[in-house]
Amino acid sequence: MVSTAMIAEIAALAGDPARAAMLNTLMDGRALTATELASVAGITPQTASGHLARLTTAGLLAVEKQGRHRYHRLASQAIAQMIESISQVASTLEPPRRNLSTGPRDLALRAARTCYDHLAGRLGVALADALLDAGHAEIDGDAGEVTDSGLALFAALGVDLDRSPGRGGRRSTRVFCRPCLDWSERRPHLAGAVGAAICTHSFERGWIRRVEGSRAVSVTPKGRLALRDAFGVRLD
Repeated sequence: MVSTAMIAEIAALAGDPARAAMLNTLMDGRALTATELASVAGITPQTASGHLARLTTAGLLAVEKQGRHRYHRLASQAIAQMIESISQVASTLEPPRRNLSTGPRDLALRAARTCYDHLAGRLGVALADALLDAGHAEIDGDAGEVTDSGLALFAALGVDLDRSPGRGGRRSTRVFCRPCLDWSERRPHLAGAVGAAICTHSFERGWIRRVEGSRAVSVTPKGRLALRDAFGVRLD
């Protein structure tokens, strides 16, 4: 049973502004160095190393070593789900502010972004809606599944639903398909192995590309056509 002390410890670790900034940055699924994360959090590399050590010890982060370099990433999909849920709650409880101006960065994140290893924002929700409306996928509460017609669609598109290795090349035991409540749209996009496969396929085919310095992604002209033809998704 999870104790109150454990809940408080995790909340305190994620609640520090510098650590929260680093955790949120790692929501794009990539692994970054302490120096890169220090820059994001606006702190020195030495201070960042202390924060990262605490997050790693608690199991929120995992470390990968390549030569002399150490790279930090979220330890699991569950951690990403926790951060996305916190973001959703924060966006719901945020008090209205007068003269609120939405900058380009915020608009880009709301349009399309990665949520760990799957697509979120208006793009992610539009993909989920298209698959559900066509009967290619079904969701019920926190559970989801791909129907026979969906499996046939993914096979025809070359989306490899079986290629879902875990970190470090280990075979994944993750949930195959599940809804993930989108913090900006407040409606579900698809997560799990299916969501990851769609995201990976979209990057590999050049349908989307990363926006530098952000976990936002942009849809390429090729991607707009492909998403319309493959899934019936029309982006404004």
